[in-house]
Amino acid sequence: MNFTSVHDVPDVATLINEAIELKKGPLAFSHLGLNKTLGLVFLNPSLRTRLSTQKAASNLGMNVMAVNADRDSWAIEFQDGAVMNGTTVEHIRDAAPVLGSYCDIIGVRCFPGLVSRDTDYSEHIMKQFLKWTGRPFVSLESATLHPLQSLADCITIAEHRPVHRPKVVLTWAPHVKPLPQAVANSFAEWMCRMDVEFVVTHPPGYELDPIYTGNATIEYNQEKALEGADFVYVKNWSSYSDYGRILSQDAAWMLTERHLAGTAGAKVMHCLPVRRNVEISDEIADSQRSLVQLQAENRVYAAQAVLKRILLENN
Repeated sequence: MNFTSVHDVPDVATLINEAIELKKGPLAFSHLGLNKTLGLVFLNPSLRTRLSTQKAASNLGMNVMAVNADRDSWAIEFQDGAVMNGTTVEHIRDAAPVLGSYCDIIGVRCFPGLVSRDTDYSEHIMKQFLKWTGRPFVSLESATLHPLQSLADCITIAEHRPVHRPKVVLTWAPHVKPLPQAVANSFAEWMCRMDVEFVVTHPPGYELDPIYTGNATIEYNQEKALEGADFVYVKNWSSYSDYGRILSQDAAWMLTERHLAGTAGAKVMHCLPVRRNVEISDEIADSQRSLVQLQAENRVYAAQAVLKRILLENN
């Protein structure tokens, strides 16, 4: 089993329930990872992803080796046929098999460059690791998707969903710099597999790739989109069509208590880190509405459920 998107999960509801059960007894399967090693490669910064995945592996009895590839190792070349007379020192064809020989499962985190959409959406770097390590692979966030975050989000919604079919709104928020579409893409992809009413709202020009939003309702009027919402997921992303650009920094899109007046007592979600009083006001971030800390906690059990499945398949 590899875990790179929702398409690697045959039954999302079952995986969510497995994670919730693990939360009740995190050490129940601590024997599974005995003498197994998880290798984590970070090409970009990480707090929750790194620590939650390490904690999840520890709960399963695994050893963990983590490397910050931008600082701790040689600069890696990813281009086939490259003449390596520049700044790169080691080719992925050499580095990845070494990782595979040391580790039983590999996890990699790699952000997009936000310069070339074709390059980023080809997922070239992730595919090279996946190809050459020869080991079960977990995406710790790629150029286009963040599946572990989305699984944690689904767990959080499952724990707080009302009796009725909930309305979930993904709303764009302003930010001071261009951000990837990965979290938004991934959340949309997973919501399309959940039994929810799903709405995406953003200013014109911030449409996500339709391959991820599927049959979601797209609404440009934020107030209308939020009407009757049970969950509001706040996230910034840069333009997909005018790739990597900021088209608007309209402060009116920052989520405040005023925006939630027409919701059904909506709970508010964000993947963190969050720019307070830019994306979300302090009054929301520190309120009883906020589920952001629970989402962060659930990152452990999302990762643990995925690693547990991989260990069971490969024991």
